[in-house]
Amino acid sequence: MSLPKDYRYSEEHEWVKDEDGKLKIGITNFAQEELGDIVFVELPEVGDELELDEPFGSVESVKTVSELYAPVSGKVVEVNEELEDSPELVNESPYEKAWMVVVEPSNESELDDLMDADAYKEMTDED
Repeated sequence: MSLPKDYRYSEEHEWVKDEDGKLKIGITNFAQEELGDIVFVELPEVGDELELDEPFGSVESVKTVSELYAPVSGKVVEVNEELEDSPELVNESPYEKAWMVVVEPSNESELDDLMDADAYKEMTDED
């Protein structure tokens, strides 16, 4: 699966897509492959504040539970409720259907610290 070129990526394997100033966040295909079959996703609530590099939820697979780390700071304005009933979407469609939250960023310059697709691919190829 190729990486969407217009997304930004964190070292913790989250992706960020800028949609008219609001930021949609999910986990990468690499992350879901490493985790295996996802059985549960725990997400914050609308109105919660995310802090850069702080945990904001978790993903549970048959193998392990993994924290989700905020790639940017901001206020949660939307949560993907569909993942509550269908956590397997993270495995099936990590970039389209399995987005996790949408945030209004509190510091847009944090986006500049994230990797582009090429840099992220280089990092994961080394792993």
